[in-house]
Amino acid sequence: MTRLTRRAALGALAAAPLARPALIRAQTSSAPVRIGLLSDVAGPYRHVGGPGSRVTTEMAVADFGGSVLDRPIEVLQADNQNKADVAAGLAREWVDDKGIDLLADGAASSAALAIQQIAREKKRIFVMSTPTATALIGKQCSPYGFQFAANTYALAKGVGGALSKAGGDTWFFITADYEFGTSLQASTEDFVKAAGGKVLGSVRAPLGTADFSSYLLQAKSSGAKVIGLANAGTDLQNCIKQGAEFGITRGGQRFATLLMIINDVVSLGGDVCDGLVLTNSFYWNLSPETRAWTKRYLAKMDGPPNEYNAGCYAGVLHWLKAVKAASTLDADAVAAKMRDMPLNDFYNKNIRIMPNGAVPHTMYLWQVKQPPASDKYDLFKQIGVTPSPEAFPPPAQFGCPLVPA
Repeated sequence: MTRLTRRAALGALAAAPLARPALIRAQTSSAPVRIGLLSDVAGPYRHVGGPGSRVTTEMAVADFGGSVLDRPIEVLQADNQNKADVAAGLAREWVDDKGIDLLADGAASSAALAIQQIAREKKRIFVMSTPTATALIGKQCSPYGFQFAANTYALAKGVGGALSKAGGDTWFFITADYEFGTSLQASTEDFVKAAGGKVLGSVRAPLGTADFSSYLLQAKSSGAKVIGLANAGTDLQNCIKQGAEFGITRGGQRFATLLMIINDVVSLGGDVCDGLVLTNSFYWNLSPETRAWTKRYLAKMDGPPNEYNAGCYAGVLHWLKAVKAASTLDADAVAAKMRDMPLNDFYNKNIRIMPNGAVPHTMYLWQVKQPPASDKYDLFKQIGVTPSPEAFPPPAQFGCPLVPA
């Protein structure tokens, strides 16, 4: 068809919109509802969200029934490389050219902040499962942004508060050099100081660095009782592994793993991680429901799910329920339903989303243990629990303009 002919055909359709209403309705109703995950697929946070979160998103779609508003559901995933410019470009392209209805995951907080801006401009819901910076629910919050899994305040309160009260009254931080690390260190410092502790120093490490020797030596020489690791993924693993080689814990100092997931423990081994303390909103062995859900996950993945994979499931499923309840994909109507409806799934019961978009899960405090011979993934011993919403900051704390003064 020539350009002129094509224009004439389109013009005729526009001039007579009711000429073939059945065909038009069929084309509209058959278009898939698209969920787009912007993730770290191959980088340092691959095992935090990444491919595992695609699996859990597909599980959520299957559990919902595979369609919504009489339309099939399609899941896409792309690697945003933890870079703000790449993430923003992908988000804009996906909404404008691919008709993405829900943005999910997010990877590094710096990338998520860029996605959040695009989601706000384009009026698309953004369900964040991997990003944890408080800026996302603070001054840069969005009526369309929802932070599932955890945030740095909740993570810091769990580990930082517990270790400080247990005698860890002097700290030195090795911190990822971007918004997530800054936020995690700042929140932990607040809890350390509130418990009467002191911060002796800190050092920033670039995301994805392989050599932490100089940072660890500074931490060791500081004499701090606790070395706070405000990083995650392979960065955290390298810190712990190299710290063990330097004999840091044998010398009496202790690591505070402020964002450690079960996949880190599996990768490093129980001998290296034995005794470390961590906090999270999900563990596969919490209940019969979490164990059954994990069994389905393990049928597709070669390692256990973590709280960020579970958070992606929870966020996507909650969005789908809100779309059904609102009978529309309109972001304002769906966002209102997401706030009105309690969050209920295989590990959350009647959780109410906060006005700033934070999802205040129950948070658990764990200590790493040696697994029994019967189950290699039985790695955590529960030592504390903080019910919803006590672990999370008051909605107005970080300056979210959506929260009434």
